[in-house]
Amino acid sequence: MRPAAWNESGGCGPRPPCGSCLWAALLVACLATALGSGALVGLIALGRRLHRPMYRLLAHLALLDTAYVSTTLPQALAHMTARRATLSPARCGAQRYVGISLGSCEALLPAAMAALVAPPRCAALAAAAAWALGFVLSAPNAAAALRLRFCPGRPAVDRFFCELPAVPRTACADTSANQLLVYSLGTPILLVPLTFILASYALILAAVGKLPSAESRLKALSTCGSHLAVVGLFYGTVTAMYLRPRGSSALPARRHKLVAAFYLVVTPVLNPLIYSLRNREVRAAARYALARLRGLRSELR
Repeated sequence: MRPAAWNESGGCGPRPPCGSCLWAALLVACLATALGSGALVGLIALGRRLHRPMYRLLAHLALLDTAYVSTTLPQALAHMTARRATLSPARCGAQRYVGISLGSCEALLPAAMAALVAPPRCAALAAAAAWALGFVLSAPNAAAALRLRFCPGRPAVDRFFCELPAVPRTACADTSANQLLVYSLGTPILLVPLTFILASYALILAAVGKLPSAESRLKALSTCGSHLAVVGLFYGTVTAMYLRPRGSSALPARRHKLVAAFYLVVTPVLNPLIYSLRNREVRAAARYALARLRGLRSELR
């Protein structure tokens, strides 16, 4: 396997028409995710009113978003500025395993959040289970991809990072077993949590319909609608990319990267906004933290 076979950049392959615009957009998304998720974790850690199971799980989701983006986008940004963007097979394999593991954790954790686990110990166990299952269930796919043979002349990995669906296209061997493995493990990672989340929201919407006032119903529907939009964006794009590799293989590389941008870039940016700005208790904790910060500044003066 030659390192050239793993040529990849954030545009891998041909440079996009507006490479500097794409680079700037990815940099802003990376910083926004890190700052937004970091601020949310800080508020949950410092705010005593937020020391509840739901917010603890939300802190884990924020940490996952930061780790997921940090695993993929910095390398893509570096490759976009390099004259020749290459990545060794070992680094590509490590990035692929960590990337799909964190993505699997992010697919499993919202199911625990949708369950609204009450006891704090159960919330901690649910978060630990999501982290553990994400890394364990991703290991077979990562190991199977390492066993593929690659030929010199095959197309480069034209993605933001060494993503699992793109790697078999660079191989000169039969990849049907790899695709079957993706299908078999993608179902418990993606479809089972999505089914559970949709069932939970169906129960919530049924309860919302029983609220006495139209104003309270509209407010609850607005909150649920924003949450479902982010859930649909993440699970829909990931499912289209990972569970339909044959159907998506006919699409050009730019379409692949466009679809991947939704779960790699857009969803991590939106999660802190959706779960913080639209949450009254998080906004109250933010105002309290700002007031304390202003008080400290005035004392220092």
